[in-house]
Amino acid sequence: MKQTHTFRADSLIAGYDQTPILHNIDVTIPSNEISIIIGANGCGKSTLLKTMARLIKPTAGEVTIGGTPIQKIPPKKLARVLGLLPQTPIVPEGITVTDLVGRGRFPHQSFMKGWSQKDYEAVSEAMDIMNITEFADRHIDELSGGQRQRVWIAMALAQQTDILFLDEPTTYLDITYQVEILDLLTDLNRKYGTTIVMVLHDINLSARYADHIFALREGKLIAEGHPSKIITSPLIEDIFGLKCSVMKDPISGSPFVVPIGRHHNKVRKHS
Repeated sequence: MKQTHTFRADSLIAGYDQTPILHNIDVTIPSNEISIIIGANGCGKSTLLKTMARLIKPTAGEVTIGGTPIQKIPPKKLARVLGLLPQTPIVPEGITVTDLVGRGRFPHQSFMKGWSQKDYEAVSEAMDIMNITEFADRHIDELSGGQRQRVWIAMALAQQTDILFLDEPTTYLDITYQVEILDLLTDLNRKYGTTIVMVLHDINLSARYADHIFALREGKLIAEGHPSKIITSPLIEDIFGLKCSVMKDPISGSPFVVPIGRHHNKVRKHS
């Protein structure tokens, strides 16, 4: 079981070029659970993730881990606690799967020293968890989108952090790979207790896989809690401007959102 950390943001204001995107957000990440951030495009989901990962410096408020401001934690020490998979990671040219996964070991390595036995074991375990061992010697640009995403996640796993942030890990993947990636992340959480926080666009997958949901609208946190408690028709209309019906997912029992379009708001009669 991974170590428990109190990871929180208090009165957070952050944005780009002096333009605030987040407005006085207070968030406490549940330890050893899967949390998913939802909201419309431009509402601040990725900005919140990046600010909590120290990629963006807040203009007000602070982010703390175990009561220590994140800005005061040395980079390597932070990287041993928090791993981040950005939305569009850049693939180094000509690199193999093993080489890329091995880059996750950087926070644990000493200057001018080669891989230790622990490094080899961590990389091997991460590749095994993500089912990519067969691709070990292949170049990244030879893989499909779903396979590449598994390699990136394996790199984050090799980092062996207690907390893992993922910004839209299923974007551009077909539904088969989306479910596969989310199943693998759930396995990671259930087996090792890794605290996972991710941004997802798909509301129904979010409701199915999340233990805790943070719902944003225009840079403000307007609801949070277990999907069964907060995924309702009024909330979806509030944050997305979409009329819908929320029913019970027959497979998982989680809330299932059925959108109501202008052409589908009545039962059609067929002759």
